[in-house]
Amino acid sequence: MKSNVTMRDIADKLGVSSVTVSKALNDKEGVSDELKEKIKIVAADMGYRFNTHARSMKEGLSYNLGIVIPERFTGSTQAFYLQFYQLLSKVLDSFHYSGILHILSQEDEDQLVLPRIYNEKKVDGFIILGQIGKEYVKQIQKIESPVIFLDFYTDQNEIDSVLSDNFYGVYEVTNYLIRNGHRKIAFVGNIHATSSIQDRFLGYYKSLLEHRIDLNHQYVIKDRDDLGKYIDIDVPQDMPTAFVCNNDEVAYNLINMLQKSGISVPDDCSVVGFDNSIYSTLTDPPLTTVEVDMEEMSKVAVKFIMEKLNNPQKKYGRTFIKGNIVFRDSVKPIK
Repeated sequence: MKSNVTMRDIADKLGVSSVTVSKALNDKEGVSDELKEKIKIVAADMGYRFNTHARSMKEGLSYNLGIVIPERFTGSTQAFYLQFYQLLSKVLDSFHYSGILHILSQEDEDQLVLPRIYNEKKVDGFIILGQIGKEYVKQIQKIESPVIFLDFYTDQNEIDSVLSDNFYGVYEVTNYLIRNGHRKIAFVGNIHATSSIQDRFLGYYKSLLEHRIDLNHQYVIKDRDDLGKYIDIDVPQDMPTAFVCNNDEVAYNLINMLQKSGISVPDDCSVVGFDNSIYSTLTDPPLTTVEVDMEEMSKVAVKFIMEKLNNPQKKYGRTFIKGNIVFRDSVKPIK
């Protein structure tokens, strides 16, 4: 394989101009999507290395994006967001961008301190991964760089968000429990903690409404405080036959707690989760859950921010990506 492959080499191989190759590799207009993809594949096969530094000097861009994760989501839920970060970095690389991870401390969030990588002009934009407070959202909106919010939204309609369809996912998995004979179904999650948990609760509630099942407020069980710190799960005395947990880690904790109390899953009660994270396969039995399409969410978030870099006036609002139920052994039909 030739070292220092140039755009001219790629152009000669494909029988196109160097300008066409440049436009394709830089994702500029004037080249069809089909030809762009063909040029990128040939460039990769030939070992072409994109000179980001030269392009940065020429265009005044850093070719870095900041991926910001609030500190409270980097503890027990770290694996989920780390996987998101890895997927985002992979997609960014296809655009010749790098992702710089920034952990937003609770203190900086409370005091509305913007990331240092923004103040030092090390990034061209941000993907905010995980829920931040409304006042910090307002602070982020003041910056000139493009921003995409990933995995959460607020009532501020002007922000652009890419989300899993939390509502529909839990609606479907609750319907599945009801089809299996369950009517005493609890929801485990603090509905005031995040917008994702609220939407998942509303999907659960809609399923109950459609099946004429009254909401038992004792069956809405907190799993964390309002800052996201997990607390002990308090199971009601009137034992549900099924639990809808707002994520797989909570389901994992609940199953362990129930089993220590002598309650068998799924023989005595069924449990479902959300995310299809590693916790869904660590439970015994393996967990029925809703799989979040993290790969598609990452692709869409990066696509949006790249388009916003070229056109800062672009607006997308809220974009929902549908998930799918993964059926395992934590649900048992009842008569």
